[in-house]
Formats: sequence, C-alpha cells, structure tokens
Amino acid sequence: MKNITLLEAGLILRIVLGITMLSAAADRFGLWGAPGTNGVVWGNWENFVAYTQTLNPFANTATAEILGGIATFFEILLSLLLLFGFKTRIAALGTSFLMLLFALAMAISVSIKAPFDYSVLTSAAAALLLANIGKTSFAVDNRI
Repeated sequence: MKNITLLEAGLILRIVLGITMLSAAADRFGLWGAPGTNGVVWGNWENFVAYTQTLNPFANTATAEILGGIATFFEILLSLLLLFGFKTRIAALGTSFLMLLFALAMAISVSIKAPFDYSVLTSAAAALLLANIGKTSFAVDNRI
C-alpha cells in the first residue's frame, strides 16, 4: 500500500476545509433546506444573524448583520482560494484565524465546550497544518 504524500494530504485538507466552510455559508442562504429541516442549522439569513448576535452579545441586529456579512464573505473567499489552491498559505492562515475567532466567540458567549462540539478548533489546527505543508496537488499555486 502506498503512503499518502504531503502533496496529497494538502489537497485533502484544502478540499475538506473549503467544502466545510462553503457548506456553512450555503446553510445561511437556505441552500440546504428551510429552517427546521433535518441537518439544517440556520436555513436562512435571519436565523444566522440571530446566532451571530448570540456569539456577539454586544451587537444589535444591524451590527450582527454586518458581522455576519463579513464572516460569510471571508468564509466564501477563503473557501474558494483553498479549493483552487490559489494563495494557499495565506488562505490557510486566514482560515485558521477565522476559526480561532469563531472558537473564542463560542467559548465566551455559549460555553467552553461549544467550539469542541462543532470541531472549530480542529478546523483551525487543520488550516495551520495546511499553511505549513507548502505545495499541494492540483493547485493554481503550482502553475504560477
């Protein structure tokens, strides 16, 4: 049996992290189904903004909308960069930073257990690992 290389491991990390964040963003726009559907966390933007307010209790609804919009923008941007393997190190470091911010907000506002339940710290660690792998298979970075 052939051992997996760092190039292949990096590709797997890029795909998994990218799809994970895109899936969360898709949920906010109801692409996985309506609120209350099995497996759907938010199901619409309003529910996501309410959750954003939970994580940021200082924020009124308008501020939560802005924070949620910023988080969603970066999740989608970083996901696409990771999936295409473009500026992978920067995208991976950004992903790790974003996940650590989510983990901190969850730990302070919900419970210390919440970031562990949702594997946010695992994603942050995976992104840090990816940032230090270097080249990965099937990446735009390899072409430029």
